[in-house]
Amino acid sequence: MRNAHGTIYVGIDVSKDKLAVAIAGGERGDEVLSLGTFENTPAAVDKLLKKLAGSGDILACYEAGPTGYGLYRQIRASGCSCCVVAPSLIPVRAGERVKTDRLDALRLARLLRAGELTPVWVPDETHEAMRDLVRARESAAEDQRHKRQLVSAFVLRHGRIYPRTKPWTMRYRRWLQTLAFDHPAHQIALQEMLQAERNASERLERLTKHIEALVPEWNLAPAGNALQALRGVALISAVTFMAEIGDVRRFETPVKLMAYLGLVPSEYSTGKTTRRGGITRAGNARVRHKLIEGAWTYRLQARRGERKLYILKEQSPEVQDIAWKAQSRLTARYRKLSQRGKKSTVVTAAIAREMAAFMWDIARRTMPAR
Repeated sequence: MRNAHGTIYVGIDVSKDKLAVAIAGGERGDEVLSLGTFENTPAAVDKLLKKLAGSGDILACYEAGPTGYGLYRQIRASGCSCCVVAPSLIPVRAGERVKTDRLDALRLARLLRAGELTPVWVPDETHEAMRDLVRARESAAEDQRHKRQLVSAFVLRHGRIYPRTKPWTMRYRRWLQTLAFDHPAHQIALQEMLQAERNASERLERLTKHIEALVPEWNLAPAGNALQALRGVALISAVTFMAEIGDVRRFETPVKLMAYLGLVPSEYSTGKTTRRGGITRAGNARVRHKLIEGAWTYRLQARRGERKLYILKEQSPEVQDIAWKAQSRLTARYRKLSQRGKKSTVVTAAIAREMAAFMWDIARRTMPAR
Protein backbone atom coordinates (compact mmCIF):
# COMPACT_ATOMS: atom_id res chain seq x y z
CA MET A 1 0.00 0.00 0.00
CA ARG A 2 2.96 2.33 -0.40
CA ASN A 3 3.74 4.34 -3.50
CA ALA A 4 7.02 5.85 -4.63
CA HIS A 5 6.51 8.84 -2.35
CA GLY A 6 5.46 6.68 0.60
CA THR A 7 2.02 8.28 1.08
CA ILE A 8 -0.85 6.38 2.66
CA TYR A 9 -4.38 7.80 2.34
CA VAL A 10 -6.55 7.00 5.34
CA GLY A 11 -10.33 7.35 5.33
CA ILE A 12 -12.05 7.38 8.72
CA ASP A 13 -15.78 7.11 9.32
CA VAL A 14 -16.31 8.62 12.78
CA SER A 15 -19.13 7.87 15.19
CA LYS A 16 -19.51 8.47 18.91
CA ASP A 17 -17.96 5.15 19.99
CA LYS A 18 -16.28 3.63 16.92
CA LEU A 19 -13.95 4.48 14.05
CA ALA A 20 -14.15 2.57 10.77
CA VAL A 21 -10.78 2.91 9.03
CA ALA A 22 -9.68 2.21 5.44
CA ILE A 23 -6.37 2.86 3.66
CA ALA A 24 -5.38 3.41 0.05
CA GLY A 25 -1.99 3.55 -1.63
CA GLY A 26 -0.84 6.50 -3.68
CA GLU A 27 -1.16 4.85 -7.09
CA ARG A 28 -4.53 4.84 -8.81
CA GLY A 29 -4.49 1.07 -9.28
CA ASP A 30 -3.60 0.29 -5.67
CA GLU A 31 -6.20 -1.59 -3.73
CA VAL A 32 -8.29 0.14 -1.08
CA LEU A 33 -8.40 -1.98 2.06
CA SER A 34 -10.50 -1.85 5.21
CA LEU A 35 -8.56 -2.03 8.49
CA GLY A 36 -11.69 -2.72 10.52
CA THR A 37 -13.27 -0.91 13.43
CA PHE A 38 -11.47 0.74 16.35
CA GLU A 39 -12.53 2.37 19.60
CA ASN A 40 -12.98 6.13 19.39
CA THR A 41 -10.58 6.89 22.23
CA PRO A 42 -7.25 8.78 22.24
CA ALA A 43 -5.36 5.62 23.25
CA ALA A 44 -6.84 3.57 20.39
CA VAL A 45 -6.12 6.35 17.88
CA ASP A 46 -2.48 6.60 19.05
CA LYS A 47 -2.10 2.85 18.68
CA LEU A 48 -3.56 2.99 15.15
CA LEU A 49 -1.28 5.86 14.10
CA LYS A 50 1.81 4.06 15.39
CA LYS A 51 0.77 0.98 13.45
CA LEU A 52 0.45 2.98 10.23
CA ALA A 53 3.58 5.08 10.79
CA GLY A 54 5.87 2.40 9.39
CA SER A 55 4.00 2.26 6.07
CA GLY A 56 4.82 5.79 4.93
CA ASP A 57 3.56 9.35 5.23
CA ILE A 58 -0.05 9.47 6.43
CA LEU A 59 -2.77 11.71 5.03
CA ALA A 60 -6.04 11.09 6.87
CA CYS A 61 -9.52 12.52 6.48
CA TYR A 62 -12.96 12.26 8.04
CA GLU A 63 -16.29 14.01 7.63
CA ALA A 64 -17.21 17.10 9.61
CA GLY A 65 -19.87 16.23 12.16
CA PRO A 66 -21.00 16.36 15.78
CA THR A 67 -17.81 14.73 17.08
CA GLY A 68 -15.90 17.96 16.47
CA TYR A 69 -12.22 18.45 15.74
CA GLY A 70 -10.61 16.49 18.59
CA LEU A 71 -9.57 13.66 16.26
CA TYR A 72 -8.13 16.15 13.78
CA ARG A 73 -6.00 17.80 16.44
CA GLN A 74 -4.78 14.45 17.80
CA ILE A 75 -3.71 13.26 14.34
CA ARG A 76 -1.94 16.54 13.61
CA ALA A 77 -0.22 16.48 16.99
CA SER A 78 1.24 13.04 16.14
CA GLY A 79 2.99 14.51 13.10
CA CYS A 80 0.57 13.19 10.47
CA SER A 81 -1.50 15.20 7.99
CA CYS A 82 -5.26 15.34 8.35
CA CYS A 83 -8.21 17.19 6.86
CA VAL A 84 -11.88 17.43 7.76
CA VAL A 85 -14.10 17.29 4.69
CA ALA A 86 -17.52 18.78 3.94
CA PRO A 87 -20.12 15.97 3.92
CA SER A 88 -22.44 17.77 1.50
CA LEU A 89 -19.67 18.03 -1.12
CA ILE A 90 -18.65 14.35 -1.14
CA PRO A 91 -19.36 12.82 -4.58
CA VAL A 92 -21.95 10.02 -4.46
CA ARG A 93 -22.70 7.59 -7.26
CA ALA A 94 -26.31 7.57 -8.39
CA GLY A 95 -26.62 3.79 -8.13
CA GLU A 96 -25.31 3.42 -4.57
CA ARG A 97 -28.03 2.08 -2.30
CA VAL A 98 -25.94 0.50 0.46
CA LYS A 99 -24.37 2.65 3.19
CA THR A 100 -22.28 1.23 6.02
CA ASP A 101 -19.44 2.58 8.13
CA ARG A 102 -16.96 0.29 6.36
CA LEU A 103 -18.09 1.39 2.89
CA ASP A 104 -17.99 5.06 3.92
CA ALA A 105 -14.39 4.69 5.11
CA LEU A 106 -13.41 2.95 1.85
CA ARG A 107 -15.04 5.69 -0.18
CA LEU A 108 -13.30 8.45 1.80
CA ALA A 109 -9.88 6.84 1.30
CA ARG A 110 -10.48 6.41 -2.43
CA LEU A 111 -11.79 9.97 -2.95
CA LEU A 112 -9.00 11.46 -0.82
CA ARG A 113 -6.43 9.80 -3.07
CA ALA A 114 -8.25 11.11 -6.15
CA GLY A 115 -8.38 14.66 -4.75
CA GLU A 116 -12.18 14.78 -4.96
CA LEU A 117 -12.84 15.91 -1.37
CA THR A 118 -13.36 19.48 -0.20
CA PRO A 119 -11.77 20.28 3.18
CA VAL A 120 -13.41 22.65 5.65
CA TRP A 121 -11.58 25.28 7.65
CA VAL A 122 -10.72 24.02 11.15
CA PRO A 123 -10.52 26.68 13.90
CA ASP A 124 -8.05 26.55 16.74
CA GLU A 125 -9.30 25.82 20.24
CA THR A 126 -9.59 29.48 21.27
CA HIS A 127 -11.50 30.39 18.12
CA GLU A 128 -13.79 27.39 18.54
CA ALA A 129 -14.54 28.46 22.12
CA MET A 130 -15.56 31.95 20.97
CA ARG A 131 -17.69 30.47 18.23
CA ASP A 132 -19.47 28.22 20.72
CA LEU A 133 -20.17 31.24 22.93
CA VAL A 134 -21.58 33.21 19.98
CA ARG A 135 -23.78 30.27 19.00
CA ALA A 136 -24.99 29.92 22.59
CA ARG A 137 -26.06 33.56 22.52
CA GLU A 138 -27.84 33.03 19.20
CA SER A 139 -29.71 30.10 20.71
CA ALA A 140 -30.71 32.29 23.66
CA ALA A 141 -31.94 35.01 21.28
CA GLU A 142 -34.04 32.47 19.40
CA ASP A 143 -35.46 31.20 22.69
CA GLN A 144 -36.37 34.75 23.70
CA ARG A 145 -38.13 35.36 20.37
CA HIS A 146 -40.12 32.16 20.81
CA LYS A 147 -41.16 33.05 24.38
CA ARG A 148 -42.26 36.53 23.31
CA GLN A 149 -44.22 35.13 20.42
CA LEU A 150 -46.12 32.86 22.80
CA VAL A 151 -47.07 35.81 25.01
CA SER A 152 -48.14 37.97 22.05
CA ALA A 153 -50.25 35.17 20.59
CA PHE A 154 -51.87 34.50 23.96
CA VAL A 155 -52.99 38.08 24.60
CA LEU A 156 -54.15 38.50 21.00
CA ARG A 157 -56.18 35.31 21.17
CA HIS A 158 -58.02 36.75 24.19
CA GLY A 159 -58.74 40.05 22.46
CA ARG A 160 -56.29 42.20 24.46
CA ILE A 161 -54.73 44.79 22.14
CA TYR A 162 -51.78 46.92 23.25
CA PRO A 163 -52.66 50.57 22.49
CA ARG A 164 -49.11 51.51 21.42
CA THR A 165 -46.94 50.29 18.55
CA LYS A 166 -43.64 49.29 20.17
CA PRO A 167 -43.83 46.10 22.28
CA TRP A 168 -41.56 44.72 24.99
CA THR A 169 -40.70 48.04 26.56
CA MET A 170 -41.14 48.64 30.30
CA ARG A 171 -44.47 50.28 29.52
CA TYR A 172 -45.56 47.15 27.62
CA ARG A 173 -44.50 44.88 30.47
CA ARG A 174 -46.48 46.96 32.95
CA TRP A 175 -49.49 46.72 30.65
CA LEU A 176 -49.16 42.93 30.59
CA GLN A 177 -49.22 42.86 34.39
CA THR A 178 -52.51 44.77 34.45
CA LEU A 179 -54.33 42.14 32.37
CA ALA A 180 -56.97 40.18 34.25
CA PHE A 181 -58.90 37.07 33.18
CA ASP A 182 -62.07 35.48 34.49
CA HIS A 183 -60.64 32.01 34.75
CA PRO A 184 -57.60 31.55 37.05
CA ALA A 185 -56.04 29.09 34.59
CA HIS A 186 -55.60 31.88 32.07
CA GLN A 187 -53.95 34.11 34.66
CA ILE A 188 -51.55 31.35 35.69
CA ALA A 189 -50.68 30.58 32.04
CA LEU A 190 -49.88 34.23 31.34
CA GLN A 191 -47.71 34.63 34.44
CA GLU A 192 -45.76 31.46 33.63
CA MET A 193 -45.14 32.63 30.08
CA LEU A 194 -43.99 36.03 31.32
CA GLN A 195 -41.61 34.37 33.78
CA ALA A 196 -40.21 32.18 30.99
CA GLU A 197 -39.70 35.27 28.81
CA ARG A 198 -37.96 37.06 31.67
CA ASN A 199 -35.59 34.13 32.23
CA ALA A 200 -34.78 33.97 28.51
CA SER A 201 -34.07 37.72 28.39
CA GLU A 202 -31.77 37.52 31.41
CA ARG A 203 -29.89 34.59 29.86
CA LEU A 204 -29.46 36.55 26.62
CA GLU A 205 -28.18 39.57 28.52
CA ARG A 206 -25.67 37.45 30.47
CA LEU A 207 -24.26 35.85 27.33
CA THR A 208 -23.99 39.23 25.62
CA LYS A 209 -21.97 40.60 28.54
CA HIS A 210 -19.69 37.55 28.45
CA ILE A 211 -18.99 38.17 24.77
CA GLU A 212 -18.26 41.83 25.42
CA ALA A 213 -15.83 40.85 28.20
CA LEU A 214 -13.97 38.18 26.21
CA VAL A 215 -13.69 39.87 22.82
CA PRO A 216 -10.79 42.21 23.83
CA GLU A 217 -8.68 39.14 24.67
CA TRP A 218 -9.38 37.52 21.29
CA ASN A 219 -6.73 37.74 18.58
CA LEU A 220 -9.41 38.68 16.03
CA ALA A 221 -10.67 41.61 18.14
CA PRO A 222 -9.03 44.27 15.87
CA ALA A 223 -10.90 42.93 12.85
CA GLY A 224 -14.14 42.71 14.82
CA ASN A 225 -13.79 46.31 15.99
CA ALA A 226 -13.01 47.53 12.48
CA LEU A 227 -16.10 45.83 11.01
CA GLN A 228 -18.29 47.90 13.31
CA ALA A 229 -17.36 50.97 11.27
CA LEU A 230 -19.84 49.75 8.66
CA ARG A 231 -23.49 50.75 8.89
CA GLY A 232 -25.65 47.85 10.01
CA VAL A 233 -22.79 46.10 11.80
CA ALA A 234 -22.67 46.21 15.61
CA LEU A 235 -20.62 44.20 18.10
CA ILE A 236 -22.63 40.97 17.93
CA SER A 237 -22.82 41.03 14.12
CA ALA A 238 -19.08 41.66 13.81
CA VAL A 239 -18.15 38.96 16.32
CA THR A 240 -20.53 36.49 14.66
CA PHE A 241 -18.94 37.20 11.28
CA MET A 242 -15.39 36.67 12.54
CA ALA A 243 -16.28 33.65 14.69
CA GLU A 244 -18.06 31.85 11.85
CA ILE A 245 -15.81 32.88 8.95
CA GLY A 246 -12.48 32.91 10.77
CA ASP A 247 -9.59 33.79 8.50
CA VAL A 248 -11.21 35.63 5.57
CA ARG A 249 -7.93 35.38 3.68
CA ARG A 250 -8.83 31.80 2.81
CA PHE A 251 -11.31 33.33 0.33
CA GLU A 252 -9.23 34.62 -2.55
CA THR A 253 -11.97 36.97 -3.76
CA PRO A 254 -15.11 38.41 -2.15
CA VAL A 255 -17.20 36.52 -4.71
CA LYS A 256 -16.10 33.25 -3.12
CA LEU A 257 -17.16 34.55 0.27
CA MET A 258 -20.56 35.54 -1.16
CA ALA A 259 -20.99 32.02 -2.55
CA TYR A 260 -19.96 30.51 0.79
CA LEU A 261 -22.66 32.55 2.51
CA GLY A 262 -25.31 31.50 0.00
CA LEU A 263 -25.93 35.07 -1.18
CA VAL A 264 -25.34 34.50 -4.90
CA PRO A 265 -28.28 33.82 -7.25
CA SER A 266 -29.04 30.23 -8.17
CA GLU A 267 -28.88 29.35 -11.85
CA TYR A 268 -30.04 26.58 -14.14
CA SER A 269 -28.80 27.03 -17.69
CA THR A 270 -28.72 24.57 -20.55
CA GLY A 271 -28.26 25.30 -24.22
CA LYS A 272 -29.85 28.62 -25.06
CA THR A 273 -31.98 28.60 -21.91
CA THR A 274 -30.82 30.59 -18.88
CA ARG A 275 -32.83 30.58 -15.68
CA ARG A 276 -31.81 32.43 -12.55
CA GLY A 277 -33.60 32.06 -9.27
CA GLY A 278 -33.28 33.29 -5.71
CA ILE A 279 -30.15 33.10 -3.62
CA THR A 280 -28.72 29.63 -3.08
CA ARG A 281 -28.96 29.80 0.74
CA ALA A 282 -25.96 27.48 0.90
CA GLY A 283 -23.14 27.72 3.41
CA ASN A 284 -23.23 29.58 6.69
CA ALA A 285 -26.78 30.65 7.56
CA ARG A 286 -25.83 32.48 10.77
CA VAL A 287 -23.69 35.08 9.01
CA ARG A 288 -26.18 35.34 6.16
CA HIS A 289 -28.97 36.23 8.59
CA LYS A 290 -26.83 38.89 10.27
CA LEU A 291 -26.01 40.45 6.90
CA ILE A 292 -29.68 40.46 5.89
CA GLU A 293 -30.57 42.20 9.16
CA GLY A 294 -27.84 44.79 8.66
CA ALA A 295 -28.80 45.40 5.02
CA TRP A 296 -32.17 46.86 6.05
CA THR A 297 -30.40 49.92 7.48
CA TYR A 298 -29.28 51.02 4.01
CA ARG A 299 -32.84 52.03 3.09
CA LEU A 300 -32.11 55.23 5.03
CA GLN A 301 -30.14 58.23 3.82
CA ALA A 302 -26.34 58.05 3.90
CA ARG A 303 -25.03 59.71 7.06
CA ARG A 304 -22.76 58.98 9.98
CA GLY A 305 -24.67 58.58 13.19
CA GLU A 306 -23.49 59.77 16.57
CA ARG A 307 -22.69 56.29 17.83
CA LYS A 308 -20.70 55.42 14.71
CA LEU A 309 -18.56 58.52 15.14
CA TYR A 310 -17.15 57.13 18.39
CA ILE A 311 -16.28 53.87 16.64
CA LEU A 312 -14.86 55.54 13.52
CA LYS A 313 -12.46 57.79 15.39
CA GLU A 314 -10.71 54.68 16.74
CA GLN A 315 -10.19 53.24 13.25
CA SER A 316 -7.52 53.95 10.67
CA PRO A 317 -8.25 56.40 7.84
CA GLU A 318 -8.23 53.43 5.46
CA VAL A 319 -11.07 51.70 7.32
CA GLN A 320 -13.01 54.96 7.60
CA ASP A 321 -12.78 55.49 3.85
CA ILE A 322 -14.01 51.95 3.14
CA ALA A 323 -16.92 52.37 5.57
CA TRP A 324 -18.05 55.63 3.95
CA LYS A 325 -17.61 54.22 0.45
CA ALA A 326 -19.77 51.24 1.46
CA GLN A 327 -22.49 53.46 2.93
CA SER A 328 -22.56 55.79 -0.07
CA ARG A 329 -22.70 52.96 -2.58
CA LEU A 330 -25.17 50.72 -0.79
CA THR A 331 -27.70 53.43 0.09
CA ALA A 332 -27.69 54.56 -3.54
CA ARG A 333 -28.02 50.98 -4.76
CA TYR A 334 -30.88 50.29 -2.37
CA ARG A 335 -32.72 53.36 -3.66
CA LYS A 336 -32.02 52.48 -7.30
CA LEU A 337 -33.22 48.88 -7.00
CA SER A 338 -36.35 49.97 -5.13
CA GLN A 339 -37.19 52.50 -7.84
CA ARG A 340 -36.92 49.72 -10.43
CA GLY A 341 -39.75 47.93 -8.65
CA LYS A 342 -37.73 45.15 -7.04
CA LYS A 343 -39.22 43.49 -3.97
CA SER A 344 -37.78 44.66 -0.68
CA THR A 345 -36.52 41.14 0.11
CA VAL A 346 -34.67 40.97 -3.22
CA VAL A 347 -33.16 44.41 -2.66
CA THR A 348 -32.04 43.49 0.84
CA ALA A 349 -30.39 40.27 -0.37
CA ALA A 350 -28.49 42.25 -3.02
CA ILE A 351 -27.31 44.76 -0.42
CA ALA A 352 -26.27 41.96 1.96
CA ARG A 353 -24.24 40.38 -0.84
CA GLU A 354 -22.27 43.59 -1.37
CA MET A 355 -21.94 44.11 2.39
CA ALA A 356 -20.08 40.80 2.52
CA ALA A 357 -17.54 42.16 0.03
CA PHE A 358 -16.85 45.28 2.10
CA MET A 359 -16.56 43.19 5.27
CA TRP A 360 -14.12 40.88 3.47
CA ASP A 361 -12.00 43.88 2.51
CA ILE A 362 -11.92 45.40 6.01
CA ALA A 363 -11.29 42.10 7.78
CA ARG A 364 -8.34 41.06 5.62
CA ARG A 365 -6.73 44.47 6.15
CA THR A 366 -7.05 44.36 9.94
CA MET A 367 -6.46 40.69 10.76
CA PRO A 368 -3.19 39.76 12.51
CA ALA A 369 -0.43 38.33 10.39
CA ARG A 370 -0.41 34.58 9.92
